[in-house]
Amino acid sequence: MTAFRSLPLFRFAALALLASTAVAAPDYSRLGKDLTPIGAERAGNADGTIPAWDGGLTQPPPGWTPQQGYVDPFASDKVLFTITGANVAQYQSKLTTGQVALLKKFPEYRINVYVTRRTAALPKDVTDRVAAQAGKVTLQGFGLKNLGGSTTPFPIPENGLEAIWNHLVRYLGGGVVRSGHSFPVRPNGDYYKIGFRSQRIYAQNVEGAEPNRLFYALGYFTEPATLRGTIFLVHEPVDQVAEQRSAWIYNAGARRVRRAPDLAYDGVNDGSEGMVVTDQIDGYNGAPDRYDWKLLGKREIYVPYNTYKLSDKALKYKDIIGKHTINADLVRYELHRVWVVEATLKPGQRHVYGRRTFYLDEDSWSVVAEDAYDTRGGLWRVALLGLMQCYDAVVPWYRFGMVHDLTSGSYITGGWDNEIKDPIQFNAKAKVTDFSPDALRRLGGTL
Repeated sequence: MTAFRSLPLFRFAALALLASTAVAAPDYSRLGKDLTPIGAERAGNADGTIPAWDGGLTQPPPGWTPQQGYVDPFASDKVLFTITGANVAQYQSKLTTGQVALLKKFPEYRINVYVTRRTAALPKDVTDRVAAQAGKVTLQGFGLKNLGGSTTPFPIPENGLEAIWNHLVRYLGGGVVRSGHSFPVRPNGDYYKIGFRSQRIYAQNVEGAEPNRLFYALGYFTEPATLRGTIFLVHEPVDQVAEQRSAWIYNAGARRVRRAPDLAYDGVNDGSEGMVVTDQIDGYNGAPDRYDWKLLGKREIYVPYNTYKLSDKALKYKDIIGKHTINADLVRYELHRVWVVEATLKPGQRHVYGRRTFYLDEDSWSVVAEDAYDTRGGLWRVALLGLMQCYDAVVPWYRFGMVHDLTSGSYITGGWDNEIKDPIQFNAKAKVTDFSPDALRRLGGTL
């Protein structure tokens, strides 16, 4: 009898223990207070090398025009110190694994460190939607439910999948139209130019947008002649459990439109010499279902940031492109806090990368670096993406991207517009009919 009488007390004690060890729900009232409106730590770090966030950079310099390109508001800043292969051990705790590998392999790769400036900022109506939806957005499998216009669905992430979704749907200006150049660079330093024009319009800026749409994208090669006229079309869903990405390609030689199911995951990108797969564009894109995602916490890392010097329209591409990496004297690095997210390929799934480590800027949720490992566990490719704040549009944007192949010694870099006159256009709008397969065919006839 005694044993049975004690059973309710045992159950009560067990429930109390479970309650005491349960993880507390995120406190979203912190947003806009000790956290920034999208979840970064507002305060600086303990030793003062990362300052407090004071609202970011939201105004262009006096007299600025878009035709100038993004002029450097911090042109008078000086290099504090330089990290090289010779002193890498001294700074290794604040470097990615990939950066350490690059410093040891290529003497041309150097990290010039400047004072940290937390310039990232978003429009108030965007951050208001983040606050309104905080705690309402949910994960269903690997997909999203109830996004409700938020561009940071999980401002206080509890796992790696939530963190990578913050990157996938982050605010990028509502709609972007741009032209740019990329350069595959072989180990001997030879390179050639690839031209591409693209538009990516988010659903809120598309008249007649279909349900469950995140954005519509269309892009085509302008050079070289072997790629000119090839056009890509993408309809990107929000809930990728309910619906997969739809993609089409127009082939100029065949003069026809066909479905492009390989325009996802590890499909190799045209014009990349095999160094970039589709889901590496924009840091990371597409459905995250092939990986298990683990949030490893935060680190302080030297990352390319406020890279305005590389926007100088007086620069020629020959001044930027080096033999084994871009001109290190033109790249600004700063110490920033980043979320570290590890992606491990699920059993039974296929991808050329067996494991990947992503580093996400806390102030913008942009991927600023990736270490990509082959299926045997060897570090294979290192991606770095340089951020800057587009002060006229109030949006953090990539000034450049580059992927180094440690095996071959080649690299590819893109996002360049120094020799292009037309400025990038933000908040572009469109109609859903602009992104139909028929529109793709019509455009193909004009290129």
